[in-house]
Amino acid sequence: MNLEEQLTFGLAQLGFPLDAMAQRRLLDYVALLQKWNKVYNLTAVRDPQKMLTQHLLDSLAVLPHIHGRRIIDVGTGAGLPGIPLALANPALDVTLLDSNHKKTTFLRQACLELGLANATVVCDRVETWRPEEKYDVVISRAFSDLAEFVDLTRHLCGKDGVMLAMKGIYPYEELTRLPAGVALQRVEPLMVPGLGAERHLVLLHPVEIEAQQHRAG
Repeated sequence: MNLEEQLTFGLAQLGFPLDAMAQRRLLDYVALLQKWNKVYNLTAVRDPQKMLTQHLLDSLAVLPHIHGRRIIDVGTGAGLPGIPLALANPALDVTLLDSNHKKTTFLRQACLELGLANATVVCDRVETWRPEEKYDVVISRAFSDLAEFVDLTRHLCGKDGVMLAMKGIYPYEELTRLPAGVALQRVEPLMVPGLGAERHLVLLHPVEIEAQQHRAG
């Protein structure tokens, strides 16, 4: 199965086939990752077929849980999951945030070459970035710990927004250490076609700390 067939099959398995143009741009993104990876070491995954499964399809598996227009992908690295989400849904307004200058250089070039008008690249630390308007969705695929994710990104999420943390195995221990200011909605298992490993999406929503303490009392 070549890359085109693998992508078409994977999208069908996920339940949202994309048109030929969107699929072409997703494959162009994989090609850009391959090209820039040689110099910038963007990802440890080198094989394009594994990139498609472990990066593209893994990112797109969260698409049914993206509600709202303004999305920020914090610690986006090589643009994951932000670029695949922006390519799959042009109605999204995606901010790609990373503090690494080499990675944001790649991101700007990728957005340019892919004609990605609905993505904006920001080179800044997540804890110091102060957007003019808060986001409907704050998502990350890179944070290793839920408590740190919440502490560093809580200020970016709108009152009615959601914070999405992409994880591997079910994060039992991390969920016991959630800080004040968020409440757990649910943890969704994700099915990633061709990936023989667990994936979960943790959905959190911001709450007023006073209200949270009142309920706990």
